[in-house]
Amino acid sequence: MRQIYPEPADLTDRDLAARYRYPDEAAVPPYWLRANMVTSLDGAATVGGRSGALSGQADQQVFAMLRALADVIVVGAGTARTEGYRPVRPRTEGVRWAWLREGRTPSPPIAVVTRRLDLDLDSPLLTAAPDHARTIVITTDAAPAGRRVQASATAELIVAGRESVDIVAAITALAGRGHRRILTEGGPYLLTQIIEAGLLDDLCLTVSPVLAGPGAGRIVSDIGPMHQPGGMDARRLSLAHVLAGDGQLLCRYVR
Repeated sequence: MRQIYPEPADLTDRDLAARYRYPDEAAVPPYWLRANMVTSLDGAATVGGRSGALSGQADQQVFAMLRALADVIVVGAGTARTEGYRPVRPRTEGVRWAWLREGRTPSPPIAVVTRRLDLDLDSPLLTAAPDHARTIVITTDAAPAGRRVQASATAELIVAGRESVDIVAAITALAGRGHRRILTEGGPYLLTQIIEAGLLDDLCLTVSPVLAGPGAGRIVSDIGPMHQPGGMDARRLSLAHVLAGDGQLLCRYVR
């Protein structure tokens, strides 16, 4: 991996982790919320409905490292279903970055945001998570009571909001459980909620050397329950660095 901005440099693993380290907790109470997303050259967030076709070796390297740095990984239910999410597997995907977990559990939990609990409650994401990183399900009062009981048998349950998930309450609840270094991997509607609520501190965006063509969605979306299109104001972030590897550009922007 090579840094091309702000100054050219070849990066070791420790150099790379230093470029993405979270601020000291004392400096950013009560949490720091980072998003990690990938986009094509023409702005698509997926190819064929999934983000995997936009990924590459450099992106996967940073993806695993960002997971190792995080206390919790937040994802929307639609993305969890489409991308086949499972609990983080530190012995395979995170072994290279195990040293970043020193003094903490071997892996972070996944937190799934789902308004109506429209998840497969028997999936490995909920039933196969290790005791140290039980999956967290964030839902609403409107979710069927029976499904809430079923989910709580194998996962941690957070109720945040009545008809739709109150993303501020959800993130605050995660921080209250000690998950202050928060990573979200989308999807687009969840990222939109986070941006609209003013919660996004940090965006890690990989630009893939792919032209996806028309039709694919972007990394943010104005389509979702309880949402009115066109309501999001423009936000400006500062460019922290640009890395290059495997034909991809890996950019980090901060608040």
